[in-house]
Amino acid sequence: MTAPPLPFDPIEEARRHWRERWSEEAATEMVAVTSIMRVHQILMARLNELLEPFELTFARYEVLMLLHFSRRGALPLGKIGERLQVHRTSVTNTIDGLEKVGLVRRVPHETDGRTVLAEILPKGHEAAEAATTALHEADFATAPLDEQHLVSIFQTLRVLRDGAGDFDAA
Repeated sequence: MTAPPLPFDPIEEARRHWRERWSEEAATEMVAVTSIMRVHQILMARLNELLEPFELTFARYEVLMLLHFSRRGALPLGKIGERLQVHRTSVTNTIDGLEKVGLVRRVPHETDGRTVLAEILPKGHEAAEAATTALHEADFATAPLDEQHLVSIFQTLRVLRDGAGDFDAA
């Protein structure tokens, strides 16, 4: 259940305070970051609602899709964390949740006894496909943005990601 909309934009109101106390530049930086964080909250709520019928959260969906697309259908837990850029504890908790609903299982690595793999199960492949269909039908919860907006957002945020060393652009 979503809360009723506020009668004003709290980020715009914060901008006003920032301008008065600091500067226009500081206000612009603050509203950009705050807007990104708020949109993250909105998208996560929408996506998790869409994924709930599949017993998934967006974090579980990301791991499931990584396994679904992997050549062998299995990856070391550490590799999952690297690819998704999340802490090992988050990977462990996510795999626990996926195991609980029967979508993946942990298996020992065939040559490295210290490594544990997460392996997608047939039910996991089915859930990955069905959940992806639902997300596509809902445009990944990005309404009311059109393709031009989405491309612009990706390109703009990629500049920030590149500047942060998020990936090797070479």
